[in-house]
Amino acid sequence: MLLVSDHPFIALTPDRVLSAIEFLGFSPDARFFALNSYENRVYQIGLMDGNTIIAKFYRPDRWTKQQILEEHTFTRELYELEIPVVPPMMLESGESLAESGGFQIAVFPQLIGRTPDMEDLDSRLTMGRFVARIHSVGAQRQFVHRNALSLDVFARQNSYFLLENDFIPADLIVAYESLARDLVEKMDAQIGALGGLNSLRIHGDCHLGNVLWSDDTPHFVDFDDTMSGPAIQDLWMLLSGERDQRQGQLLELVEGYNEFYDFKVSELALIECLRTMRLMNYSAWLARRWNDPAFPLNFPWFNTERYWAEHILELREQSAALDEPPLQLFP
Repeated sequence: MLLVSDHPFIALTPDRVLSAIEFLGFSPDARFFALNSYENRVYQIGLMDGNTIIAKFYRPDRWTKQQILEEHTFTRELYELEIPVVPPMMLESGESLAESGGFQIAVFPQLIGRTPDMEDLDSRLTMGRFVARIHSVGAQRQFVHRNALSLDVFARQNSYFLLENDFIPADLIVAYESLARDLVEKMDAQIGALGGLNSLRIHGDCHLGNVLWSDDTPHFVDFDDTMSGPAIQDLWMLLSGERDQRQGQLLELVEGYNEFYDFKVSELALIECLRTMRLMNYSAWLARRWNDPAFPLNFPWFNTERYWAEHILELREQSAALDEPPLQLFP
């Protein structure tokens, strides 16, 4: 594991960022703002011509060049079919990805928008339509290099990592280990009963923070976690509130969705599995990134006795949720 002082992002000073942007053929001015991105480093940079760009410095050693280019190709494919996504700009090299100072870099146009209002019926219908359009394109071919959503990676391996690297407090190890094992067994049985996970190219992290509403249209951003997986992964995170509220929101999302792509009703049984996997993956993600100085600074509550006790309680609640009947299209 890297020491905090050795982390490559420490060397990414404003001067180095601006030098890299100049190397790519841009003329930055004095407007420079670091955005709230922790997995990568993302900057809003003003240009001498008055425009503004978003520069993304990918976390070293997370994605291969082929994986990043596959992400870019997918967003470009969607964009060319007039689906509202924000693909990276093509650089002077004729490619969308460059390397400078050991970092892989992509540049995006700035998009200004607001968080979608999911309390609005028309917004829910519209969101469903555009997610379906993404999936209709995503189903046309498979990723070659991108990851696939799997129980083994998102749950089982993550629980092993936390236990093997001494993140779980000693007095909670038995509780966490047995609970994680039981959850994996329960989810494995539920996924197996459906014949496994359907797989198409999806956004992968489709929550409201990755959607900007502009000109009465949702614009989908940050395909950093695009993967192969079931369609429901891009829908369940758009639901919120109590069960009856989520039930109503689901009906309207699917109504819009079915206008452009057929919704697989059987995937409703995956929602709580996917939620559980996301919770387990999130804790392991924080743990894997703990040597990045941005993480202790911005997540000071992580890796405390209280955090792990609450996480175990959260997972116990998920165990109960896995035993409940799934949401229905015809309640």
